[in-house]
Formats: sequence, C-alpha cells, structure tokens
Amino acid sequence: MKIVIAGATGLIGKALTKKLIDNGEDVIIFSRNIAKSKELIPNAKDHIEWRINGSTNPQVIDALKDADAVINLAGENVLSRRWTKKHKENIYNSRVKGTRKLTEAILKSNNPLKTFISASAVGIYGSRDSETFEDSETGNDFLANVVKDWESASSGLEKFNTRRVHLRIGIVLSTDEGALKKLLLPFKLFVGGPLGNGKQWFPWIHINDVVELFLYSIYNSALEGPINTASPNPLRMKEFCKVLGKTMKRPSIFNVPSVALKILFGEGGDVLLTGAKVLPKRAVDFGYKFKFENAEKALEELLNK
Repeated sequence: MKIVIAGATGLIGKALTKKLIDNGEDVIIFSRNIAKSKELIPNAKDHIEWRINGSTNPQVIDALKDADAVINLAGENVLSRRWTKKHKENIYNSRVKGTRKLTEAILKSNNPLKTFISASAVGIYGSRDSETFEDSETGNDFLANVVKDWESASSGLEKFNTRRVHLRIGIVLSTDEGALKKLLLPFKLFVGGPLGNGKQWFPWIHINDVVELFLYSIYNSALEGPINTASPNPLRMKEFCKVLGKTMKRPSIFNVPSVALKILFGEGGDVLLTGAKVLPKRAVDFGYKFKFENAEKALEELLNK
C-alpha cells in the first residue's frame, strides 16, 4: 500500500511509521520540517514539504494521486506552553485548518481515496464521571469544540465515499514523550503524586495499543467513524499514581496543587485537572484485543524494559 502520513514526527507518528515500513508499506511523509523528518524517519519512501498556509505544494497533490490511505496526525502540542490567545489559535488551526487543507489537497488530486484516518482526542467529551462511549454527548469547552471541528474538517471526503476513521486518543503512555515521562521525575525523587485532588478520570492507553489500533483501522475496512482509543480499564488520576508508585517502589502522596497548574498553563490547567471515563466500546465490538488492558501490566512493560 501507498500510505501518506501528515504529522509523522511526533510520538505516535514515529512509532506507527516504523511499523508500516516494517510491514513493507510505501510511506510518504508530509512535514513542515523536512530535515527533521528525514533524520527521524530515514526509511520513508519520500518526504514532502507541507504547509497549512499559502498555496499547496504541487508535490503534495502528486503524492496523493495514487495513495491508498492518508493518515492525519498533525497538531500542536496542547500543553507545550501556557494557554495564551496565540497558543489556542495554534491548537485550533494546526488541527482544523490543517485537516481542511489536507482534505482540499486530496480532492484536488482527483483520487477517490479509500481510507482517511485521523487522530482525534477524548477531549471531545469534556469532563464527566459517567461511562463514556463513542455515541455519548460531547462537551462544550474549548478543547471539545476544537475536536468536534477537527473531526468534521474532513467531511468533504464524502464526495469520494472515503472511509473516515477518527481515533479519539486518550493519555498515551510512553517513556519517550508525554504525560508519563513528565510524571517519572518527581516519583524518582520521592515527591510524586496526583495532579490536583486526583479524582479526575485518567483515560490512559499504552503507546503500543495506539499504534496497533491505527494499524487495525488501516487494514480493517469495516471500521469507520469515531473509535475511542483508550484502555478498557480507565483509572482516576489518584489510582493511576498509586499504581505508578508501586511499580517504581516510590510513594504517591504529594499532590500537585491545582493553583500551581493554573499558574503554569492558565486555562490549559483544566485539561490536567479534568477527565472522562472513556471506554473503547467500538474497538472491542470490532474485535480489537488490547495488549495492555490494565495499568499495572502497561507500566511494568514500559518501566522495566
């Protein structure tokens, strides 16, 4: 298969691209930073410059003309900095405007694309305690509205009857990047603990299961629509930190005050202090078998490599 990936240099993109290349697929990377892309993913078939502003690179259109699948992973890191007006614009535009631009490029290629798979996020549900499935009511906060627009931004592909899959990704566990890596240092220093009161839901998922669900979505033509990409056994933040502490043989007693997170991230602090009990009903219904169903097994694998 010829597979085009936008946003391949992030945590998920690097792991997924490696798997696809190992599977013998021809992978084309669309990237804002070609030098970085070539350094991180040297075995890709091609690297093409991709911009969401200005006219579309003609090489982008050419690459899409015979693509079998397009995978969209592009998006500004939500918690890379304090939520200023500019950062919120970048969060929105990198996802929504970027997906619209990619959709327009696919339409211009006149290739009746079979499969379009996009990252999405469990943030679409806002904060709630009840069990949350793909057909549950969505939230109304900033991030929820971003994700709703993100998913609808590719609706133009209905013209080609393209199969569209939106993987609503939870909190990805990896020691390379992300939430777990940031939690490790305080635990190593014996000052680890939950964020805020720790009562918020923590819909975690092992990086390997994220990659496998993307692969499952590529190769299983029955999958379509939203797919909750989170473990079948979500935990509250306090419970997750207890498991992490046990795995690392460290205490989990030092809560990070909510006010500190608000000072650091502004409105973005709410992302860390709230969550939803997201369950992967459709993935399970479609027959996907999670490699890491419980946090103990996931953390042991990640921390004892």
